Amino acid sequence: MKSLLIRLTHGLSEQDISADELVRVNSFFAKNYITKKDNIYKFNSKYRAGTLGLVQKGTAYLNVIGENVHDLFIGEGDLGNATEGDLIIAQRLLGVRGTPSAKIVEIVGRAQTFSVAYIITRDGKKSLVNLKNDHPIGAEQELNSYSDGDVFKVENQTYTIMEKLGNIADPLVDEKIVLAQFNKHDEFDSEVLEIAKSFKEVDASNYPTRVDLRYLNFCTIDPVTAKDFDDAICWDDENSTLYVAIADVSEYVTPFGAIDNEAIYRSFSIYLPHRSIPMLPRELSETLCSLQAHVDRLAYVFEIKLDINTLEVTKSKVYEAIIHSDRRFNYEEIDSFFDGKLEAKNPEEEKIFEYIKKLRVVTDRLKAKRLKVGYDFRSEEIEMVIDENSNLVSTAFAKETPSHALIEDCMLLANKEAAAQFKRGIFRIHEPPSQLKLQKLYQELAGVGIFVDIKSSIKETITNIQDQARAMNLEAEVDTLIIRSQMQARYAPINAGHFGLGFEQYTHFTSPIRRYSDLIVHRLLKAIANHDTIEGSYVLRNIESLSMTISEKEREASTIEVEFMARKFARWAETNIGKELKARIIETLPELKAELHDEVQGAKIHIVSASKATLFEDVIISITKVDIPKAKIFAEILKIVDV
Repeated sequence: MKSLLIRLTHGLSEQDISADELVRVNSFFAKNYITKKDNIYKFNSKYRAGTLGLVQKGTAYLNVIGENVHDLFIGEGDLGNATEGDLIIAQRLLGVRGTPSAKIVEIVGRAQTFSVAYIITRDGKKSLVNLKNDHPIGAEQELNSYSDGDVFKVENQTYTIMEKLGNIADPLVDEKIVLAQFNKHDEFDSEVLEIAKSFKEVDASNYPTRVDLRYLNFCTIDPVTAKDFDDAICWDDENSTLYVAIADVSEYVTPFGAIDNEAIYRSFSIYLPHRSIPMLPRELSETLCSLQAHVDRLAYVFEIKLDINTLEVTKSKVYEAIIHSDRRFNYEEIDSFFDGKLEAKNPEEEKIFEYIKKLRVVTDRLKAKRLKVGYDFRSEEIEMVIDENSNLVSTAFAKETPSHALIEDCMLLANKEAAAQFKRGIFRIHEPPSQLKLQKLYQELAGVGIFVDIKSSIKETITNIQDQARAMNLEAEVDTLIIRSQMQARYAPINAGHFGLGFEQYTHFTSPIRRYSDLIVHRLLKAIANHDTIEGSYVLRNIESLSMTISEKEREASTIEVEFMARKFARWAETNIGKELKARIIETLPELKAELHDEVQGAKIHIVSASKATLFEDVIISITKVDIPKAKIFAEILKIVDV
């Protein structure tokens, strides 16, 4: 429903309406909510769709979806029966002074279709309550056949129990909880799997029009646990030319097909510490599309020629090709080679190592050039290991190494070149931070002794802040504050630049196995190359709503990954109540929070003692309570660590 409302906000072509959606569209048209012109349905200017925010004293704000406009105020008497989280259509109240206002005319669903609930006993009676806030779910239900702590997936419109997920006491239920709230699933329908299994291994003779690059010594460089290889690289040092080969997913996943429908529903692969939930069936994501070593694979390749002195791109082209990767490396192997600890085992590896060494010089220079206008933020990511019972074993902060940096700048270059090919499509944009957010950042920094000297540009100002943080050994912590002050990167149909990277234009081209945005970019580039107005019109017709939908799906995937780890941290903390642990204060407002820096790192802790601890201060804490359903850890500060 939400997707339909977004598309109606921007204009929905009659040919893109599914049979299920047509019933709703006809109903909205009959009620004059939408208009029709040239076979395009669009909301009447008097109406808006949105999600109802927090209801207080009979009033609320409507968070308008599908366009970047101010929220609409819903006054007392105009709410009807709507509650927080409802997906509604509202009529704008024109001519009313003050805040833009509206009244609700119809409730059409819930912003979140599903939620997770569990059973607790209150006053001797079993109740089904929302896992996140303990609010009762729906009407009275027969719960006597279930046990306290049993967890369920609930459909929010009718509050119907869809399935039992397990019991909150079992660590194995955590994965089901985080997936159920967004209706994510690992399994693919039989129709999707049947199509995925029907494709044959690549036979080069079937692709006479593709550029044959099998003579080039491509290699892949990925995490040791990786199974889906999106990208392979090759550097021609003699001609200063970089080849970035990307899995040609669009050859297999065609618009409107069963695989495509499932891919757009998922939009992103989800990566949990112990496994992934792929966007595409594993027959494609881990096999036929994956650029595995020693087999022929279809690829979409950017050939990028550089001026080796200025590092400017003098020429680039993208085309369909066939490649044959000679070696699958992991990051650790390439770092060992850079350290002189790994030698070639065959002639192919000798050629790869020869160009990798030279390519590193180029990518190091590319990074240095990039950072003159862009930013280098140390956002520390946690790597977590869990056992077969889904209990936390260990954590560590991930470190960027030379091998990571080399691949990153190759991919950034290809993504930039892809974005330069079109004026309207899918761009990855990142707008500059607002002055209000910057002022809040400056105030927080002053509290830890970093006094901001406002320079002539945001770039110079932030660089000065980072220099001070480095001198105080607070680089990662201050970078986290800076990142928090910025706008969230998102997908958009019109280019607005990428503030963080310092790029005038940028998109996502290099990961179509795990991101639907990249698949759309591939289709668009192929349509442009083939002068295919039919395919191009399909890609572009709903590009606004598609950009918004993909951005939302990205946030869902990120939320799932973060919340799963939070649940693992909480279960570990429950077994360590009363233990003295080292932590660092990471927030002081609106509440005091710390991050664990001990045998386990990265867990977020709610501080309940009335301590006067300051931002980034190191403390010794003792865990006092753990709320497993909400995945919250509470602790008191025992003492401040003297530096």
